[in-house]
This record gives sequence, structure tokens and C-alpha cells, in this order.
Amino acid sequence: MTGPRIFVIAGEASGDALGAALMRGLRERSPDVDFIGVGGKAMTGEGLASLFPITDIAVMGLLSPLARLPKILAHIDETARAVLAAEPDCLVIVDAPDFTHRVARRVRRARPDIPIVDYVSPTVWAWRPGRARKMRDYVDCVLALLPFEPQAHEKLGGPRCVYVGHPLVEALDELAPHGESGPSRAPLLLVLPGSRLAEIARMTPLYGRTLERLMRDYPHLDVAIPVAPHMEAPLREALRGWPIVPRLISQAEKFAAFRTARAALVTSGVATLELALAQTPMVVAYRVSQLESYLRFLVKAHSIVLPNLVIGENAVPEFLQEAATPRALAAALTPLLAETPPRASQLAAFERVRARLLEAGARPSARAAEIVLEYAASRSP
Repeated sequence: MTGPRIFVIAGEASGDALGAALMRGLRERSPDVDFIGVGGKAMTGEGLASLFPITDIAVMGLLSPLARLPKILAHIDETARAVLAAEPDCLVIVDAPDFTHRVARRVRRARPDIPIVDYVSPTVWAWRPGRARKMRDYVDCVLALLPFEPQAHEKLGGPRCVYVGHPLVEALDELAPHGESGPSRAPLLLVLPGSRLAEIARMTPLYGRTLERLMRDYPHLDVAIPVAPHMEAPLREALRGWPIVPRLISQAEKFAAFRTARAALVTSGVATLELALAQTPMVVAYRVSQLESYLRFLVKAHSIVLPNLVIGENAVPEFLQEAATPRALAAALTPLLAETPPRASQLAAFERVRARLLEAGARPSARAAEIVLEYAASRSP
């Protein structure tokens, strides 16, 4: 008897990592599982022969380039046809809803008997909540990374949603402080301007002016910035004019720096969860383009900071758009560099973040694999 056939579709790098972990979890439970689909280096490293390069469809941001639209539409059609031809026991779509959900809708119309599992909930709790109810037509189950998402889907009339855990909990041993001391006696301040060129262009000048103010009280700050190899050149260019030359550290050194840092100034994103699990107090800022800022009134969430969303309270200060000024950021960072009530308050909140993220267990990929196999078995003869 052959094992289950699982069709997995990821549309960007983060989804590729999730998809690869899921494939490992599925293989642990069903060694003869058969994989087909679309993925990147991580998933192909697990044995997937991707239909096409994931870079063809990995378009990020609210205002994606229209020039790539014809190729993306062609790949949607190609992928949907491949799913129908493969007749998998389960279709798993991983994040990238602009691509994967379009494939899922086509598959559901043609073959309603194929179970469809969505790994990573769209942010229906913050943006376009009507999507949740529409997903019921073509998604059987959502595997949520954040603990509040099942309740959000239930409230919004969405499909079944199960919290399986955030992948970062599988890296807790790397993130948890081990009592290391930093590279110098000066307090280590991490600055994370973002992972995209637009974020670096918008946030780096602001952070430089913030440091200029902060160093009036802390002239010997040790400032470090984690950077991916492909972003090092544009980041160095953006750092011209800063009051100091920060240390650039590799991605391999990042978690060690998180464990030893005194505080962080960070652009909103998954790094805020990493810092919270590393017990590093932080101040969060974010600026978007003028056009995107006009759409802010459509966002329903009480915060854009993931640790705040996880525990349902604004424990980490955030400064958005015109509120993100050097004066405001420096004033919020200063008490985090000393033993103060604001610092203690964040550290206590981070303990609650950790506890909430661990509610589904310490191996999210294993829990996700378990649910996928349940749906696969429901279709098998």
C-alpha cells in the first residue's frame, strides 16, 4: 500500500521554510508519503521537485509590480491543473494567499472531494476580515501560527482553525538567554531597520537620528545590526551619515546577539517575536509609503507588534508614521537601557508571550503534520 500523496504549495521564503518543516513532520509519521508541489530551496532539499522556481511568484508588499502579473496568472493556472492531475489526498497551501488561495478556489470548484488545508492564517483579524467567511468555501482547516487566530476565525465565520504553534518555538534553545555577557561592557543596542529595501530606505535615516539623541546619555553604546548577505551593500550605503559606525553581524550571529542585547530598536515584523523570546526589551517603529498610509483606517488590530497581539496588551511601545520621531524613539529606549519599571514590565510580558506560544506544544511542525494526515486519511478509500 502506498503512502499518502500530499500536494504542497509555498509562495515565498518564509512559506518555503514552513513547508520544509511540515514535510519533515509528515515523513516522520508516514515514511512513504509522496510530495508534489511548488517550493523553494528548503522544500526541494526535502525532496520536492518544484513545478517552477518559487521566485517566479514571490512578490511582496501592498503594491506589487504589475509587470509580473501575466506570469503569476499563468502559474496559478499551471498549479491548479497540476493539483487536479495529481489527485492528491490533501492539498496544503502555505501562506502567500494572493497566489495559493486562487489555486485553492479553482481546485475546490473542480474537485470538492480534495481536502484543502491552509498553513498560516491570512491576517483577517487585522485586514479585510470578510476574507474569513469567504475561505469557508474552499478551505477545510486553517493551521494558525498565533494563538488568538482560532477565536478570530470563529468570530468572523471562517473555516475550522487550529493553533499549531509558531515555528519560532522550535528555536527556543537558540533564543533563550544563557547568561552570556556581551562583547564589551558597553550596553549592546540592536537596530533592525527591516529586511526589504523600502524599509531600509525609510527607517535607517530615522534610526540614525534616534541614535544621535540616545548617545548624548550613552556615548559608549555598542550598536549592532544583523544583516543578510544580499542586503549588506544597500545597508552600508544607507548608514552613511550615522553618528557612529555600527557593527554588522551575520544572520548566523543574530540569535546570540539577541540573547546578549540590552535593548533593540526594531521595525515591525517577525523579529519582534524573536526578541521577545530572547527577553530583549524593544521599541518598535514603522513607516509606510504615503499611499499605503491612507489605508491605515482599514486596519482593525489594536497593535502591529506581534508580541502585543499574542498577549492582547500593548506591552511593547510602538510608533507609527508621523509618531515615529527621533525624540519619541530615544525617549522610549532610554529607560530600557537601565533597571527601570518599563524594562521590568516588558520582561514580564515576554514571559506571558512565551507561555502563550507554547500552548500548542514545542513542535508546531509535528502538530501541523498530524492534522494534514487526518485530512488525507479522510479522503483515502
